[in-house]
Formats: sequence, structure tokens, C-alpha cells
Amino acid sequence: MIRVLLADDQALIRGGFRALLEAEDDIEVVAEAADGEQAVALALEHRPDVALVDIQMPVMDGIEATRRIAADERLGGVHVVILTNYGLDEYVFNALRAGAGGFLVKDTEPDDLLQGVRVAARGDALLSPAITRRLIGEYVARRPAPGPEGLELLTNREREVAALVARGLSNEEIAAHMVISPMTAKTHVSRAMTKLGARDRAQLVVFAYESGLVVPRGRGG
Repeated sequence: MIRVLLADDQALIRGGFRALLEAEDDIEVVAEAADGEQAVALALEHRPDVALVDIQMPVMDGIEATRRIAADERLGGVHVVILTNYGLDEYVFNALRAGAGGFLVKDTEPDDLLQGVRVAARGDALLSPAITRRLIGEYVARRPAPGPEGLELLTNREREVAALVARGLSNEEIAAHMVISPMTAKTHVSRAMTKLGARDRAQLVVFAYESGLVVPRGRGG
């Protein structure tokens, strides 16, 4: 059973999400929060598999709530998915940097929301190779030129793997590309994440763009 925490200051939105999620046999909503502070407290109390967190909430916004959840070792099994009205903007990007595993637009199709919850619960970053990666690239392209901070921590193999993750490749696809075993690919990914303090593949993607390891379209050709 996938246990979900809903955090949104609008009761109507929470109610709609609850009805949709609890209609599924494998999903249970264990708590609802109306602000970020409640979200952190309820995450500690219930230890959900997935926390669906709105960005703009009173008392504490979703970015700070995400940062606190991601930083708490007791909540290592909680996967935060950001809810947004607008797609990828600066707030969502900052939430990904803070530790969110991905984001969903609130008016997404019900099937996509349910799939997103299941993907997040598995511990996979909610990074649609066709959509989220492109949006991150476009957003980073509008920012000042990145610096190489953190790259020196990685071996050449780990840099190559991080770049392939940022391009949307799975461990199996990385293994085929590099002519190594999937287990070796997974090990390289895990080591890169550990060295960079990345909570999941989403943060590895953000790092790859911010460090210049991957250059978004519109910058540098």
C-alpha cells in the first residue's frame, strides 16, 4: 500500500486529490496538511511513502517544507513531489534543488497523477525524460552561466553517468551506452549521488545542468 501525505492550503484541492487517490486499491491518504509546517510535522508522525506538496502555502512554503523533509534522516523514505499550477518555474526549480523528486502540474490528467505517485513511491525521480528534463534545461538556460563546482568530486566515469542521467537514460540504457553491466551503471549513479549529496536522480539532473556538465539548448550550441 502506498501511503500519501497531501499538503495544500486549499481544502477543495486536497479533497479532490484524496478522492482520486483513495479510489485506487494500492494508495491510501494518511494525512492532510494545510501549511508547510503541518506537512513537516505530519511527515514525521506518519512517515508516508509520498508527500504531495504545494509550493505556495502559509506559515511555511513548500520549498522550505521540502528542504526540512529532505534534510531529516528519519524521513529518508519520504519522496516529495511538488504540486504546481504553472509547470517549471523558479519556485519548482528551487524545490528540486531542495530535495523534491519531481513535480506535477495540478491540472494534470488523473492517470498521470496516479502514475506519478506510483513512480515516486518506488523511489524513482519523477523526471519524464521528454518533459521535465527539457523544462529544467530551458530554465537553466535562462540563468547565468554555471560553474563547475562539485565536478572535481566525480571520477570521469561518474561525470559521464551523471550526464547520461540528465539526458533521461535509465540505468539499463546507461549500461548499454557505456558497455558495462546495469549493476555497474547503478553503482556509478549511486556513487555520484552520494558524493554530491543528491537525494535522488532529480537532484543529479539539476546538478548536471547547473555545473555545465550538460549544456541546455540555447547556450553554447
